[in-house]
Amino acid sequence: MNFSRSRALFEKAQQLMPGGVNSPVRAFRSVGGDPLFIARGEGAKIFDADGNQYLDYVGSWGPLLLGHRHPAVIEALRRALEIGTSFGAPTELEVEFTERIRRAVPSIELLRLVNSGTEATMSAIRVARGFTGRELVVKFEGCYHGHVDSLLVKAGSGVATLGIPDSVGVPAAFSATTVALPFNSAEAVEEAFRRHGERIAAVIVEPVVGNMGCVPPAPGFLELLRRLTDKHGTVLIFDEVMTGFRLALGGAQHSFGIRPDLTTLGKVIGGGLPIAAYGGRAGIMSRVAPLGPVYQAGTLSGNPLAVSGGLAMLRTLEEHPEIYGQLEQRAGRLCDGVAAAARAAGRALTINRAGSMFTFFFTPDPVTDYETAKRSDTAAYARFFRGLLERGVYLPPSQFEAAFLSAAHSDEDISNTIEAVKGTLAEG
Repeated sequence: MNFSRSRALFEKAQQLMPGGVNSPVRAFRSVGGDPLFIARGEGAKIFDADGNQYLDYVGSWGPLLLGHRHPAVIEALRRALEIGTSFGAPTELEVEFTERIRRAVPSIELLRLVNSGTEATMSAIRVARGFTGRELVVKFEGCYHGHVDSLLVKAGSGVATLGIPDSVGVPAAFSATTVALPFNSAEAVEEAFRRHGERIAAVIVEPVVGNMGCVPPAPGFLELLRRLTDKHGTVLIFDEVMTGFRLALGGAQHSFGIRPDLTTLGKVIGGGLPIAAYGGRAGIMSRVAPLGPVYQAGTLSGNPLAVSGGLAMLRTLEEHPEIYGQLEQRAGRLCDGVAAAARAAGRALTINRAGSMFTFFFTPDPVTDYETAKRSDTAAYARFFRGLLERGVYLPPSQFEAAFLSAAHSDEDISNTIEAVKGTLAEG
């Protein structure tokens, strides 16, 4: 493949933006080479600035559940442009959108729209502290909840990819309010509550982790969090920015049968537009201004473009519930095919999957938390990534990010991907 146009754009971009990108993992640092500059997307495919075509398993990091340029989303955006892009005032669209979210996720009694997952988690933490009058927050190592100061302690995503232990610029006093525990460790959680129970305002968790790669919860782990937070009067926050509406219409909390106190949403709810939300029990959310003393605001929150894209996405998922079954079947077939190819090639590979989220870890051992994820052979993943890229398959440019299937991926796409994997593994 020819990448000359992407290389030229990257050279120019590095003179204009830190590292030449607007989000760190896009720089391809962990997999070598220069990043792709994407020109357009269509269905399950993306096309770079040089005209190369790829099967896309990044999907804008999760939100493109229906694929690129889904007709319903594009038509909704066209209609929205005839109305206006932003008013800084309420619209009828917001009412319909939030009503559909609440119908799909019963734990959300009141919600507030924001513009990014970072805003959603930051706001949910603030509300939990305002509601409980406490300061400590429990999070889990390798879980990324946006670039909120106090939540960058032992974070996943780009922080894990670049090997940054924490972020410079975060005051020590902020980090001191965060208790970081190993994901899936019941013993660590129980000990934290024995020591700090009456001081913990919130426990925030990705119910299925996507930011150290895909790591599902161990049986009983989420249930334990629910019991302990109930016992100690602590707010349980599910960060479903990645899993909400992807694992099921009602999110991971529906799949696992756990009702959190607060939920953060993003990614999928915008159909590819920048939007997010946080919400939960009315008694907690009524503390948010103008009803209560916890302040949070945003000029572009609930803007017509993002809300219209999100409405089109949610309507499509409601009207076609069979999408989730198709995603499960095709994701299972893909992961089974890759596992078989790895065994045939004599390669150590662990595959974690939850619905249409998955990660190929280059390690022979189970991956259940951040420490076991970090034992993966990142050099082997980098070779795997580059080999697939040359064969027209685009995976996340990091061992520590989840990949995603979309409803636009066909059975033929899955077959072609498995063949590409076989060819890549045969090269070593």
